[in-house]
Amino acid sequence: MNSSIENMSILEKSDIKDINLAEQGKNNIEWAFKNMPVLMRIKERFIKEQPFKGLKLSACVHITKETAALCTVMQAGGADAVLVASNPLSTQDDVAAALVKYWGIPVLGYAGESVETYRSHVRAAMDHNPDIVIDDGCDIVATIHAERPELAKKLIGSTEETTTGIIRLQALENQGKLMFPAVGVNTSLTKHLYDNRYGTGQSALDGIMRAANVLIAGKTVVISGYGWCGRGCALRAKALGANVIVCEVDALKALEAAMEGYRVMPIAEAAKIGDIFLTVTGDKHVIDIEHLMSMKDGAMVCNAGHFDHEVNVPDLKSHTTEINRIRPFLDEYKLTNGKSIYVLAEGRLVNLVAAEGHPASVMDMSFANQALGIEFIVKNNGKLENKLYTLPREVDERIATLKLESMGIKIDTLTTEQEEYLNSWK
Repeated sequence: MNSSIENMSILEKSDIKDINLAEQGKNNIEWAFKNMPVLMRIKERFIKEQPFKGLKLSACVHITKETAALCTVMQAGGADAVLVASNPLSTQDDVAAALVKYWGIPVLGYAGESVETYRSHVRAAMDHNPDIVIDDGCDIVATIHAERPELAKKLIGSTEETTTGIIRLQALENQGKLMFPAVGVNTSLTKHLYDNRYGTGQSALDGIMRAANVLIAGKTVVISGYGWCGRGCALRAKALGANVIVCEVDALKALEAAMEGYRVMPIAEAAKIGDIFLTVTGDKHVIDIEHLMSMKDGAMVCNAGHFDHEVNVPDLKSHTTEINRIRPFLDEYKLTNGKSIYVLAEGRLVNLVAAEGHPASVMDMSFANQALGIEFIVKNNGKLENKLYTLPREVDERIATLKLESMGIKIDTLTTEQEEYLNSWK
């Protein structure tokens, strides 16, 4: 870690809110380090082996203390890293300042930046001419394919953090257009089973409570989407005393939700009785204007999916007579029908905009997958097809083992007799 900005060009290459916030940001990043023992074990090895020496890394992720820890690990492994925000509202400005001042990593992103600025930062990440990419939502990769295909000739590959980004990568592969290998981190068990369920479950409810200071107990909470994120949000809302309704399009997931004791119904029905609505689908207009207009007076709407398209806020504005900012992340929309609807975090990721995202201890496993995913791509340079990959099962097991060790938990081991028994057909 640098004690000061040794090269002022790092600050000149950056676009952050205030370098004077760096001290608090350093404290937050170091706090994340203490809660990410698996990633720190990987960092120790990377320092010795330097797997990314001479390679340029462009990362487009939410700028939080946890992603900062990931970037410093990649830097420790020899990568020349640049970090840009994957969302205009989720950046923790003190963390961005600390990365610039104390770690010498150029950062482009600040909370509240315009969509145009955000897109210009994504293009700046491409101007870094990366060999490897860490993406969250597929923004760099999609922009390379759409605008800068010449960069693909140099790119070794990319990793992707989210379900939404994997959907975009899968579409590229299905159409035969994916121009380099990609690892879908979200398909790793130690990512989606824990980060999506326990991370999103806790942070989304945390965001709702911080934004509105509302009591969850006794409320009817409507969860749109019952993937792993939706499962986690429903679980946490139920634990807080909510009456949970699940809306789904997948019959298997809807059946599972019903078996878990949740009411299951179409959003058109749920819209009329819900108090708090949370979308976690990755799709567009999951809560559309007809649903918003049918909600009862005082209903609250928010989103924990990657993009801000899940709630049709643009159409809501066209049916609004007045918009009032009640609290920093709580806006009242006075509708033409005389009712008021409250939109949290402008329809963007409520857990990252109104709160701090997932706790470091769960991101420890997710970002261990990211770091090992990039290492997998680099080690197999020239051997992989232009496809979407999942890390091998043994990587998942290694991460889980390290996590258990860090928690002081021991597990049983099969005896030779037991292994022989399980592997026998008799």
